Amino acid sequence: MDKSEIISILNDWNYWDRDLPNTKSREFYDSKIERYLHYGEIVVIKGIRRSGKSTLMVNQIKKLVESGIDVSNILFVNLEDPRFIGLLSLELLENIKESFLEYLSPKDKPYIFLDEIQNISNWEKWVNKEYELKLSNVIISGSNSSMLSSEIASTISGRYLEVDVYPLSFKEFLEFKDIKIQKKLDIISKKIEINRAFEEYIKYGAFPKVLEYKPEDKRELLNTYKNTILLKDIVARYRLKDFKTLEEIAIYLLSNSGVTISINRLKNIFKVSYDMAKAYVEYLCRAYMIFEVNKFDYSLKRQNLNDKKYYSIDTGLSNILRVPNLQTRGSDIESAVFIELLRRGFKVYYYKTANNLEIDFIVQKEQEIVMLIQVTKSLKDKKTKQREIRAFEVAKEELKLNDVDFIIICEDRESSVENKSIKVVNLVDWLVFEKYL
Repeated sequence: MDKSEIISILNDWNYWDRDLPNTKSREFYDSKIERYLHYGEIVVIKGIRRSGKSTLMVNQIKKLVESGIDVSNILFVNLEDPRFIGLLSLELLENIKESFLEYLSPKDKPYIFLDEIQNISNWEKWVNKEYELKLSNVIISGSNSSMLSSEIASTISGRYLEVDVYPLSFKEFLEFKDIKIQKKLDIISKKIEINRAFEEYIKYGAFPKVLEYKPEDKRELLNTYKNTILLKDIVARYRLKDFKTLEEIAIYLLSNSGVTISINRLKNIFKVSYDMAKAYVEYLCRAYMIFEVNKFDYSLKRQNLNDKKYYSIDTGLSNILRVPNLQTRGSDIESAVFIELLRRGFKVYYYKTANNLEIDFIVQKEQEIVMLIQVTKSLKDKKTKQREIRAFEVAKEELKLNDVDFIIICEDRESSVENKSIKVVNLVDWLVFEKYL
């Protein structure tokens, strides 16, 4: 491919001679990426396909232009453009850079955005060269966590900052629907709008594009997402032949979000080898489709031996795969809380006491346990309330915990418990207001 062909493709994706598009701001991510760019490190934006990574790159381009950077100093490369298929290599990256320099003649150190970088083998060597020689400011995105495997991470170790991107938070979801929430009173005055939005959020999930579709078409779009992720980010990447088993395991884990299960159990359910079951689960995790949660233990060895808990990235993906009329409200709100905890930067475990009481989330921040969280639809049932309180009491004693918050998140508006050390928080309040971090 000669330079004129390359620049023609690049021109379709860049804004050198056309207006920047209208995009929705995601302040949490936009400000974080902007801050990281100022440090001069490689910025790595990673997360599940269709979660909005490319749009975040465009948002950053807009911020750069607003700050006075000339558009000819900015290059965006979509490495999934079909015209690059069969040519994806380090040589292509070098040819793209040379074409850009020749045709655009940037006056300063350029900003290069490489979207879906995992499509190029050994990309880290080219990126590291640009960084070390101070040739470019590099921002990359990827839809597979293996893009930062130990070998790759060691090549750019100490040279990059990560931004983990998830589908929309409920706060972002409301903003995308132009429902403004600035103070707690707004949740009361806009109760009907917010409740309707929350039901949509739980039922169809929070991939940004899904909001634009009519209800009757949302399921089809989500099903397309599921198939694309499985085929592009797993089957093609790992050259798998057994798509059917992969899809069945994916459907099982997505539709049973929050389930505790062993690899041996999966092996028996799907009648495959232990190694295959383990590999398929690992591939699903690498594609950010599901998340694996350890049972908390002060012994790392025991922690690794215990059964894992698995959560879906998105309640919409889960719901399109479930049996009709199945009651999954508890699972959905627990999954929403889990993803929100990850988004806010916490490390999360589950816990089971010696007498089999479960703590939904043990929450760690900077090597310290800061919260124990239980998620339930309602505390109106006396037995439910007693069970949740008892689980906290036993876990606190077994784990010898002091100075941690004990929080029950539920959908009730007026619930409380007798134990004053336990906070009861409404789910929507917790999702929307930062003070409940």
